Amino acid sequence: MLPRAALRAIRPSPLSTNSYIRHASPILASTSLRIQSFASKPPRAPPPPPLVGAKPKRAPPPPKATGPARQTSPGTSFPKDKTWKPQDGIKFDAAPGAGTVAGAGAAMGAVRGANTQKSTTTQKSAATPVDGTRPVEQPPAAPQDGPVKADSAPMEPLAQKLDMDEPQPGGVREATHEAQAASENQAPPPEAEAPSQPLPDLRQGIPSTFDFEFGQGKRQPHQSTSDPAPETDITYDSESHQQRDRGERDYDRSAYETSLDRRRARMANWLYGAILLGLVGGGAWFSRPYTSDEEVPAHLEAENAYGWSPTKIYARIRARFGNQLGYYTEPTFPKLLPEVPASQRQPFTLVLSLEDLMIHSTWSREHGYRTAKRPGIDYFIRYLSQYYELVLFTSVPIAMADPVIKKLDPFHFIMWPLGREATKYEGGEYVKDLAYLNRDLSKTLIVDTHAPHVKNQPENAIVLPKWSGDPKDPHTSDLVALIPFLEYVATMGTEDVRPVLKSFSGQSIPEEFARREQIAREKFLAQLEAEKGGRPRRSLGSLAGAFGMKSNPAASGGMVLADGQSVAEGLAQGKMLSDQIREQGQKQYEFLEKQIRENGAQWLKEEEEEQKKMMEAQMKEMKQKGFSWFGGK
Repeated sequence: MLPRAALRAIRPSPLSTNSYIRHASPILASTSLRIQSFASKPPRAPPPPPLVGAKPKRAPPPPKATGPARQTSPGTSFPKDKTWKPQDGIKFDAAPGAGTVAGAGAAMGAVRGANTQKSTTTQKSAATPVDGTRPVEQPPAAPQDGPVKADSAPMEPLAQKLDMDEPQPGGVREATHEAQAASENQAPPPEAEAPSQPLPDLRQGIPSTFDFEFGQGKRQPHQSTSDPAPETDITYDSESHQQRDRGERDYDRSAYETSLDRRRARMANWLYGAILLGLVGGGAWFSRPYTSDEEVPAHLEAENAYGWSPTKIYARIRARFGNQLGYYTEPTFPKLLPEVPASQRQPFTLVLSLEDLMIHSTWSREHGYRTAKRPGIDYFIRYLSQYYELVLFTSVPIAMADPVIKKLDPFHFIMWPLGREATKYEGGEYVKDLAYLNRDLSKTLIVDTHAPHVKNQPENAIVLPKWSGDPKDPHTSDLVALIPFLEYVATMGTEDVRPVLKSFSGQSIPEEFARREQIAREKFLAQLEAEKGGRPRRSLGSLAGAFGMKSNPAASGGMVLADGQSVAEGLAQGKMLSDQIREQGQKQYEFLEKQIRENGAQWLKEEEEEQKKMMEAQMKEMKQKGFSWFGGK
């Protein structure tokens, strides 16, 4: 911008324009003539409006300054050699677009000086007429606040028109930008790229810096401050680390211990001694030989129950620890079923699962828990109760299964219900170990739907597919189809059920048994025809051999069934022994069903009354005991 001194020199006085010209210097007089001639020129026509969508043309860049430039404000620069001074006067002959703000200020001053000169000349000619004529006086023009007339179009900023916002080549701003860019693009020092020393190995812990702070690494007093500081080496080296540890522990450690530290150390020593003594005493106690009063575990060999060899000691310790852990993994009792004389029970034991075999439970948001009973389960239980001691063995707690068992078997044909408390926990599975039943395994069978439940005695197990609870399930009749096979095993005097089940391994027992039974019937009929024709008679043992069983010597022609029917008469009529036993079983089942229909309600009522009396007796006994506990007689 133009300095205020120059503007003040060319600005007309508000009091009198004539006084300004009268006191003006010769320089100003010459300037006024130039202004007069400059003001007489017609005004420049305004530029045409730009076309729609056309990009404005950028003004040509100003010429480069020859001399050094000084940056004073953004977008403005002044040459040092063209700074205006009062004695220099004002020159308006500079070419437009010279690249300096002084030229721009001179142009604005020229416009203002032209207006002033024009008004002065008008007043002056009014006072002195020319050629005897008196010109018409015109009112003076209103003073303008700036160099632009009111009726002229707005002018473009000169700094933008001259493109002076950008840094000038060789200027201070360009040098500053280049220095800043150079500092940002400067490459890191070589020390930052690759450390002069390897990083410490923190896998062995944080290395000690004691030697650097207090040892040889510390700066000596006689060293000057100008000497470079010693480098810190905190890399882990086993030998040097041990040497530093020995060097830094030369001080007396006890001098820094308090009485509380010493008391804690003594208590820790006593605790370690007590733990060691307990381990030694516990090992001696668990490894002691078994006495005559102690029960030797079943899984411990008799020779290991006594002696002090390391093998026997280890076997006894393991057996005793196993008994302690057995509280959580073993069945509740070592004998799950009570001792019953063989004359008062059936010779064979049949163990049945509950879930997905006899019933199927589901849960839904609308109905909650619902239990479906398998079709034919009542017939299965009541019919086979003639030949087997029935045991229900489930893997759910007995408290949850008891309500279901009461509805499933209200007349207690199942003699012994067992729950999860009777199972053995092995490998994350509840195992139904038949060895704890207190029954002969050669006369015991188990029917289940989950093979891991019977993994300890697979030779005694019959594994059926799970029932889905749908009456249309193709496996619905699998359980009832087992009745002929189970009946034959129990009635034909089988000595061991395990070889019989092994002969059906990998096959469907109902289908294979029906096939074998058909073959045996054909042989029996052929034998019967041969006897009628006078051929020698064959024994029943040949027929039993077709089923993989040994015949009973008592099964002869003089055997009589329970209803008094002779077996020999049945054979003469073309009925095999299995057919006669099945007819006898059907008669017993029909008689049992008749008794249930006639007396079943009365039986349930009597049982309920008996349970009620037992509960009252127990409550009375508990009250009497409680009265005696509080000092009563």
